[in-house]
Amino acid sequence: MENLTTSTNVSFSFLKGSSEFLNIILDNINSCVLLLNNKMELVSFNDAIKTLFPLSRQSDLKFIKCGEAIGCAHQVDEQTECGSTTKCRDCELRISALSSYINDSVTQFKKIERPFYNESGEKINIKLQYSTRLFPFETEKYIIMVLESLPYDKTQEKEALNTH
Repeated sequence: MENLTTSTNVSFSFLKGSSEFLNIILDNINSCVLLLNNKMELVSFNDAIKTLFPLSRQSDLKFIKCGEAIGCAHQVDEQTECGSTTKCRDCELRISALSSYINDSVTQFKKIERPFYNESGEKINIKLQYSTRLFPFETEKYIIMVLESLPYDKTQEKEALNTH
């Protein structure tokens, strides 16, 4: 991978020594990029976490469990640690992330809808698309999780209300 090139034939090799430039790019993309350890704690993240999950603006997120950092409604409602709620064993985000870490498996573009809390304390449903993969770096292993917000389809909401 000496000379990585894009489809427009512009080389990224000049960025090898520029972590500042790469950090600026990461902080300016719309996707939320999380780097997690095997305990599902945030090791690093980009600024998009504050846009997608506004509850995350309220605290220092370094080494906070993923569900706690993003305002998972299950963790908040049950007032217990992420990984210990009654819903954690079925959490698609958790299952995919840990599978990536343990089995070196890749999850790509999986869609879910889940309740989260915002900074006003309101529970809101957010539709997400996410991907996970193992990220070995130096002597450590991490999980990269990329989260993107999907548009909410109001026609589905109306249909659901009309069936009840």
